[in-house]
Amino acid sequence: MGIVPLWGFQLAIAIAGAFVFRLNKILVVIAANISIPPMIPIVLFLSYVTGGLWLGHSASHLSFSNDITLETLSKNLLQYLLGAVTLAIIAGIVFGGITFVLLKIFKRPNT
Repeated sequence: MGIVPLWGFQLAIAIAGAFVFRLNKILVVIAANISIPPMIPIVLFLSYVTGGLWLGHSASHLSFSNDITLETLSKNLLQYLLGAVTLAIIAGIVFGGITFVLLKIFKRPNT
């Protein structure tokens, strides 16, 4: 949930999901906090690049300049949104799978 572009509601939705799916609330809060300031540029960039895969030839390329306008942002918003949702799903599957495997490997014996 930390990658999904629902700014300001990511943690609230993650906690609500934890109650619905009976997950460990503390682990959900820790995992949902991927959008901390040092990670935001990385998440934004990877989301944008992933969205470019969806759009193919009509994808925009990033240009780092001082000429960023609202028109530029609106033109690239769809690419970012598609990429962010895709990246969130992929990250959830990959890290969920890794966690599942690690829990199976390091399972405590029944007492």
